[in-house]
This record gives sequence, structure tokens and C-alpha cells, in this order.
Amino acid sequence: MLEVLQYDFMQNAIIAGILVSIAAGIIGSLIIVNRITFLAGGIAHSAYGGIGLAVYLGLPILFGATVFAILTAVIIAAITLRNRHRVDSIIGIMWALGMAIGIILIDITPGYNVDLMSYLFGSIIAVSQEDVYYLLILNSFIIVSISLFYKQILAISYDSEFASLRGISVKFFYTLILILAALSVVAAIKVVGLILVIALLTIPTFIAEFFAKKLSSMMIISSLFATFFTISGLFISYLYDISSGASIIIVGVITLLLVKLLGKK
Repeated sequence: MLEVLQYDFMQNAIIAGILVSIAAGIIGSLIIVNRITFLAGGIAHSAYGGIGLAVYLGLPILFGATVFAILTAVIIAAITLRNRHRVDSIIGIMWALGMAIGIILIDITPGYNVDLMSYLFGSIIAVSQEDVYYLLILNSFIIVSISLFYKQILAISYDSEFASLRGISVKFFYTLILILAALSVVAAIKVVGLILVIALLTIPTFIAEFFAKKLSSMMIISSLFATFFTISGLFISYLYDISSGASIIIVGVITLLLVKLLGKK
């Protein structure tokens, strides 16, 4: 079993899995605390438009997804801050629009040969060295942003009105949270795919809530659980030749059920 670790593709997959798990644990905690799971889902599926744009223009796919996801996050933040009662409709429109743009751009791209299924459902063993470097950059930005603005983000996450009275820019940090969520979505695309990305962002946090009493602890515990899910799912997918993204999520769901059952007892 351990001999597989000598292969470059498995080493890249493990490193990528750890990097994505850290991002998922940190941002997943913010998504749950701020109750913006549906918004994050909208950003995730809208990112497919960025994949289509990258394919059409011949750009790196993760770069195209990043730009499109950030743009979507900013638009969603601007609209939802003004029309909170129409959030569901707005997210539904952005969700459908992003997917439609991606599909059309891919359809009109002559002779494309990209395995798009790996971006929808994940293929962690297909992560390249360049992808690892890109994930490292995204992770660094996420960690630095959280470290610099932790107090402000904590304040608006639990009481935005009080934070506003204290002079904290709720609009700026709300937008920043959505941008960080967008970056986490992009980071997780190659691991679990756009379809399952929200599960990776939320399941570890649901479990961490049993053990954490503050946001920083929740982020750390979520990251550890996400790492366990990712590495376990990776080896299961390799052993049984099944989808890595689905394997990771199945491990997460089973762990969540076990924790809940043991918690009740």
C-alpha cells in the first residue's frame, strides 16, 4: 500500500488534498457561521462559466474559474446586501447563468479535449505540479486574509449590527468572506468537483461544532477532519478504482453520522 507514495501523481494528490482541506476547514466554518451555504453553492456552480471561458480562450482552467468565481462573489455580495429578501432568486439566477455560459462556451470551442467530468465530480489523482503551486498561492491568500482580519470577520459573523456600530465595514468584510469562499471553491474543484464542493466545505464544520467553542477552534478542527476525509477517500478511490470526489464525501458523511450517534449516546 505504501509503495504507491513513491509515485509523483500520488504525492501531488496528497499535498493538494491537505491544502484544500485547510481551506475547506477555514472557509467552511465561516460559511456555516454566516449561514451562507446557499450563496457558496451559487458561487460554486457559477464557476463553471469560468471553466468554459478558460477552455474557449485557451487559459489555465483553474485561473479562469478563479476570476469568474471572484466576479460572481462580488456581484452576489453587492446585490444581496441591498436585496436580502430576494437572495434565493438572485442566487438561482447566478447559478443558472454561470452554468449556461460555461456550457455554451465549451460547445463553441473547436476541437476541445478537456476532461470536464473531472471538474464536475473531481479527480484528485489528476492534480499536476502546477495545480499544487496554484493551490498553495490560494491557500496563502486565504490564511493571510483570515489572520489579518480575524477580529473583524468574527464580529460581523456573529453580530453585524453591533460590528457596524463599532465602525467595522460590514459591506467590505461580507464581500471578503464571499471572495474567500469563491477561492475555496476553486481550490476544491480538482479534489471533489463543483457538484460536491459544498459538502466538503460544510460536513467537517458540522462535525467540528460538536467539539469547538469558538470560531478559531472550529476552523482548526474542521481542517483536521477535512484532511482525514480527503486522504482516506483518496486511498479508497485508488484501491477500488472509484471516483475520488465521491469517496471523500462518503467518508465524510459516514464520519458525521458516527459522531452524531456517539454524541447522542
